[in-house]
Amino acid sequence: MNILILVLLIGFASCDKENNAGPSDDPQNTEIIYTMPEETSEHEGTWLQWPHDYTYGAGYRDDVESTWIEMTQGLIKGENVHIIAYNEEEETHIINVLTNEGISLDQIDFYIYQTDDFWVRDNGPIFVYDKDDNLLITDWGFNGWGEKMKYTKCDIIPEKISSDIGISRVDLSKMVLEGGSVEIDGNGTFMATRSSVTNPNRNPNLSEGQIESILKENLGVSNFIWLDGVYNSDDITDYHIDGFAKFHDSTTIVCLNETDLLTWVVTQKDINTLMSAKNINGKDYKYVYLPLTKNNVITEWGKDIGYEGSYVNYYVGNKVVLVPNYADPNDEIANNIIQGLFPNREVIGIDVRNLYNGGGMIHCVTQQQPVAKK
Repeated sequence: MNILILVLLIGFASCDKENNAGPSDDPQNTEIIYTMPEETSEHEGTWLQWPHDYTYGAGYRDDVESTWIEMTQGLIKGENVHIIAYNEEEETHIINVLTNEGISLDQIDFYIYQTDDFWVRDNGPIFVYDKDDNLLITDWGFNGWGEKMKYTKCDIIPEKISSDIGISRVDLSKMVLEGGSVEIDGNGTFMATRSSVTNPNRNPNLSEGQIESILKENLGVSNFIWLDGVYNSDDITDYHIDGFAKFHDSTTIVCLNETDLLTWVVTQKDINTLMSAKNINGKDYKYVYLPLTKNNVITEWGKDIGYEGSYVNYYVGNKVVLVPNYADPNDEIANNIIQGLFPNREVIGIDVRNLYNGGGMIHCVTQQQPVAKK
């Protein structure tokens, strides 16, 4: 009889464990397995998805291609550039364009993958190290920012890259996460808006606690700064953090000032949260403020977009910092502030006026690949 009771108890315990399988609600009980290095760490290269006309029709590529040319020209000064081309015809076009601009192809390679669009920050691989310093690719779910845009081709890009470059992939498709929604300080702190991560249009079956556990396990973060963000807005991304706030290091946040944050439609509650944020050691952050553009952004073809541009969405390469510029009087002011933050890197202003018409800037269309430590 005692043996029978023991067997039954073991059976019930086993069933209970199986039924509750999945991410923990308590990130404090979650073990860190992988760690994402900060953007300022040394890169092997940068990934770009070159624009094309196959999703949105003729003229889409031509409107923004000059931005990709400028980015490529700057990045090859210090790292490789991995260009994703839609097909062989597009690859030939890109090679001709770069060659005509006098850009060397020595540090550029090409991968032929069909894509829906060019926002590689959001759909591309996020590289991490494991405890033995092996480099891996985390492959998160991507659903077109809550199924607002086409996404099925872009969703499988990390898997294709993993296969072709021989870096193992961690399948995290159980959770939707866009790279532009994530800011890390390199010392265990994570910053994001709930509207772009915990939003039911991304992760309806995961609690915030479960999401934090997954992030801790796979990005190596345990201190969470959550802003509410803005739900049901006109912003396709549901207010990605990289449009208005960015870690410079583990002690400093680069962001807009309070007046400009309000202009950016950041709520006073979120401003208070941002300005009172503490790092993993419980210390207050220092703040560096970048302006918005002085004027509304106007595209090269004369369209007034109707709002100002942000400079916070810059990208840090090995030798350069690519900063969104708008042919605006505040370009020089922002470039100089950022140059002060990175005295050993060259700040390059990249014209993003046409790209901004589609809702994004430099950080949105770049994705770093860290160096392999082993």
